[in-house]
Amino acid sequence: MERTSPEKGSEGTVRVVELSAAPGERAAWDRSRATVYLWGVMEQVFVYNPWQISSSLRVGVLRLFGAEIGDGVIFRPRTRVKFPWKLHIDDHCWIGEGVWLHNQDDVFVGSDVVISQDTFVTTGSHAVRRDMSLITRPIHISSGAWITARCVVLGGSRIGTSAVVTPNTVVPAGTIVPDNAVFGQPNAQVIGARFPSNSSSDLEN
Repeated sequence: MERTSPEKGSEGTVRVVELSAAPGERAAWDRSRATVYLWGVMEQVFVYNPWQISSSLRVGVLRLFGAEIGDGVIFRPRTRVKFPWKLHIDDHCWIGEGVWLHNQDDVFVGSDVVISQDTFVTTGSHAVRRDMSLITRPIHISSGAWITARCVVLGGSRIGTSAVVTPNTVVPAGTIVPDNAVFGQPNAQVIGARFPSNSSSDLEN
């Protein structure tokens, strides 16, 4: 439901969406309330907990709640996963400390992917011009990609094979980052190739 604000902006009366009437986040729940609440407790104890240092235990608990995780995947402390049953990770990936996979929709991660510290990956948004109802879109991160520290990846994005997203970059909703691209600041754009075709030398960065 929308109502008018008692204050006027430069272009007249400004509409305000009443959040009390907005659809809640439970629109994304496809498990029972008990399962979601139980996962919230298990996440805090075994996944987020900075004193719990075992990656294999983190992975085991995520799998117990339906996550599809391949061999050799490392989850560091302080990681968060909204819904493990919507997480799909192939072999030999590194998930860095403080990463938050806010996956109200499916997140697909290929093999040999690195998601570095404090990166936020979210599939959800809101209908900002209507009623703030939840909108979700899956995210695909292809094999060999590296999403560096403190990035934000929004719903509907596709990160190409062996692409690099530079630190503090926001990947806008629906963005397709090409294979082998270095993508990032300024202005969240392709700024070069990861493996230049005219050079056979190893990159230092």
